[in-house]
Amino acid sequence: MSELQGKRAAILVEQQYQELEIWYPLYRLREAGCQAILVGPEKGKSYPSKLGYPAVCEQSVHQVSASDFDAVVIPGGFAPDFLRRTPEIIQFVADMHTRGKVLAAICHGPWVLCSTKALRGKRATCFFAIKDDVINAGADYVDAEVIRDGNLITSRKPDDLPAFMKALIAAMQGK
Repeated sequence: MSELQGKRAAILVEQQYQELEIWYPLYRLREAGCQAILVGPEKGKSYPSKLGYPAVCEQSVHQVSASDFDAVVIPGGFAPDFLRRTPEIIQFVADMHTRGKVLAAICHGPWVLCSTKALRGKRATCFFAIKDDVINAGADYVDAEVIRDGNLITSRKPDDLPAFMKALIAAMQGK
């Protein structure tokens, strides 16, 4: 039996995403038996990464709800700036937080969390350039490869992906 059999994760996608921060989690979660789905503003639309690598949105945020998933992964790059422009994305992430689902954000990903109440009173990390935003959203910033505070998992950069994924999988397993 796979370690995440029966679990579902939404991986948010928008243009200018950081390649490793979508593809590493997507394939690692699928390898673990999780049904990982690329969710973005428009189903079927191809979103180019920072280097132009395409990711096709499998489900529109308009077609899903927080009750459909156990976790959400928010990648970095410049995608979070675009993700925040879609109110339904912010509402989806806020609903995931309200329901106590696993929120995992890496690099610039916590920018999306800054538009919700998810960081208030939590320990978190991020790419150093958005540290002030994370602090201003109510988080206790810590510079570390991964910080897990309850169901919130954050990391700083692609080099942190192994630790990020270990923490994400453990959280999805309820450990």
